[in-house]
Amino acid sequence: MKILVIAEHANDQLRPVTANAVAAASALGAKAGGAEITVLVAGQSARPAAEAAAALAGVNKVLLAEAAHLAEQVAEPIAEQVLAVCGAMDAIIFPATAFGKNAAPRVAARLDVSQISDVIEIEAADTFQRPIYAGNVIATVQSTDAVKVMTVRGTSFEAAGAQAAVAIESVAAAAAPARSAQFQSREVAVLARPELTAAKVVISGGRALGSKENFALLEKLADTLGAALGASRAAVDAGYAPNDWQVGQTGKVVAPQLYIAVGISGAIQHLAGMKDSKVIVAINQDGEAPIFQLADYGLVGDLFQIIPELTDTLAKNLGN
Repeated sequence: MKILVIAEHANDQLRPVTANAVAAASALGAKAGGAEITVLVAGQSARPAAEAAAALAGVNKVLLAEAAHLAEQVAEPIAEQVLAVCGAMDAIIFPATAFGKNAAPRVAARLDVSQISDVIEIEAADTFQRPIYAGNVIATVQSTDAVKVMTVRGTSFEAAGAQAAVAIESVAAAAAPARSAQFQSREVAVLARPELTAAKVVISGGRALGSKENFALLEKLADTLGAALGASRAAVDAGYAPNDWQVGQTGKVVAPQLYIAVGISGAIQHLAGMKDSKVIVAINQDGEAPIFQLADYGLVGDLFQIIPELTDTLAKNLGN
């Protein structure tokens, strides 16, 4: 089986989710009795990202396409580049991120196949599991298409390890499409804490915090644990937290080692974004809140009393 993985990168570095996509490709190859995995890195001055991809375990070859119109990974040029190199492929895998969800449907449509979205488990070479209804139901789907075009949820596959670097082959960049979205600008947020989707510990706050100023309580706890900060949609909509903190069906999907939900009731839309966390701790004044049905540990009480006490205790025990 020949599998093409589309790398998500920033030209000078590979995004971590690409390693998860390669792991998914390896799992698919194992179900198919073996596979040749090729990674496509399309960008500009993107050799550093290609070199990182070449060192991911399971990768057999890296294709590097470079052109000015590929620099910002706009969906239409990326789709053209994928189509230019995917002729012999049996499967094309994108990460289930904003990048992958934007480009994959264009590739699937041009190949006249059905896209398989948000794959969380590979049962066979043609059979996959994916969540539906905000994660409340896991659907098993089978594809008879000659080419499987799919997005895979990075949190469901352990990142690929390292190997001796394989060859990097430069390929011609596909011509820029006549009609395409145009990149205008980018605002890069400088994070003092770990990136939300890659953090090992995530602390999320809900509407019960009451104000943007009260989120400072969580910031102190996050600094103590070296954690990333998240929020429920209700907290974001109320203006307590920025949009890029939102965890849930319409936000980011996370699966850290430890997830602490503070003042979050547990709406299904939020649970869809964090239910795969290894250990879940819920802190809520309402002992009947739905979040406690999912939590491994629960604290019922006033978060404004619990959080400072928890922060102080952890700081003493961790020597912070």
